[in-house]
Amino acid sequence: MENLETLRSVGRLEQYSTSRHQIGFYLNVAVSATYFLPETFVLPVKDYVYQACEATIAEHPSLSAIVADDQTQDPYFVRLPEIDLDQVVSFQDRKPGLLCTEADGEPAPDLDLQTLLATQHNLPFRTPNAFWRLCILLDIEDERQFTAAFVYHHAIGDGTSGKAFHQTFLRALGAIDSPDQTKSIIKSPRLPLLPSIEHVHSMSLSLPYLAKKIFQAKIYSRRPTGLWTGSKVLVPSQTRLRLLPFSKLLVSTVRDRCRKEGTTITALLQTIVARSIFAHIPPEFTRLACTGALSSRRWLPDVITDESMGVWVQDYEETYSRAAVTLSDGSFPWTEARRSRKTIQSVLKMEGKNASTSLLQFVDDFQEELCLSKVGKDREKSFEVSNVGVLDPQTNTDMPSIKGMVFSQSASVMGNAIEVSAITGGDGCLVLAVSWQQGVVEADLVNEVVESIKQDLYSIDGV
Repeated sequence: MENLETLRSVGRLEQYSTSRHQIGFYLNVAVSATYFLPETFVLPVKDYVYQACEATIAEHPSLSAIVADDQTQDPYFVRLPEIDLDQVVSFQDRKPGLLCTEADGEPAPDLDLQTLLATQHNLPFRTPNAFWRLCILLDIEDERQFTAAFVYHHAIGDGTSGKAFHQTFLRALGAIDSPDQTKSIIKSPRLPLLPSIEHVHSMSLSLPYLAKKIFQAKIYSRRPTGLWTGSKVLVPSQTRLRLLPFSKLLVSTVRDRCRKEGTTITALLQTIVARSIFAHIPPEFTRLACTGALSSRRWLPDVITDESMGVWVQDYEETYSRAAVTLSDGSFPWTEARRSRKTIQSVLKMEGKNASTSLLQFVDDFQEELCLSKVGKDREKSFEVSNVGVLDPQTNTDMPSIKGMVFSQSASVMGNAIEVSAITGGDGCLVLAVSWQQGVVEADLVNEVVESIKQDLYSIDGV
């Protein structure tokens, strides 16, 4: 490690991920995409994948960056001189892809991908290996169709970064003319690593906000009565996962209804997940604490775009009461969905001011203060909804295209009891990845919550 080129210090938000990973409290993120190659692509899929990887590595310096001294409070990024694709890319055959349909019927989840992701989300990264993997599922009935699961360390990319990887990879596939000799050893680019959020944003905190947080952290913080957050924080972590797809027709219907009701799909999802959890936990639990994630890129310098790879994200908080989301007449609580949208809008208007991520500057020992000290104590949050948005569809049938996509995360030991990650692929289909830590919530409860989410979404148009 000492012979590798030093890039820069790990930023405070990035260090939140290096510290969690280092002690096994949160391992990785994944964005998966199903690709279709046109008939003109006649070589083995591996040749095209390797060449597209070479171009993608050349564009994104974070793909050749790993972290040194992550067990300390002063980690830093170093550059691998090369990437061995034989080590980071894997191939396995799968059954014919179960793709999201455009019909009104309920699409089936991709069980092969679900199994692969459940395994990958339990595998850490080990230096001096690269901090990402690309797992290819090959369709045995269609050689020009494959699913690529891009699994990566959260310190080198946020959720939007996974989408950016696939956008770059897709462009690279489309740019392949006559494939050259396929290389497995790829030299790393000499590009500088893009800056951490702390170096491009003031991350300012108002005195009232800071005073409140210091009081809660150092003096007194009362746990809300009736709050459900699953089990106490426990180790070790084992991630469980379920995929939940919805058709293009349903997504279009739900989006139109959200516009009519003055809300958004993200705010709707938060409300539905809250309703679904309340429906299956004991009645003495009357309150849920939700965490949402949103990209900070929209107010950062132009050097950082939605097609950049790095960590520029923040969270926000929302609470739900049983009475507000479970109406006595059985109707859907659109008022709550509108309230949730207003919360998101108010956070966006702050443009990063008073973000909880800014409080990381006051942490002395990331592993101890943020992770280990919480083991055995009540967790603070109930569930998370993280939506990385929509991949624009490709209309040129002569070019490679992406259809279905999945955004998923490993369980967070001290984080939310249930995590719901959302993305809409180029086929217009929405997929929710529901992940949880084994032992924090029971699988039966998650399965019941998933069925209630489905029921609510399918009934939106008739509410």
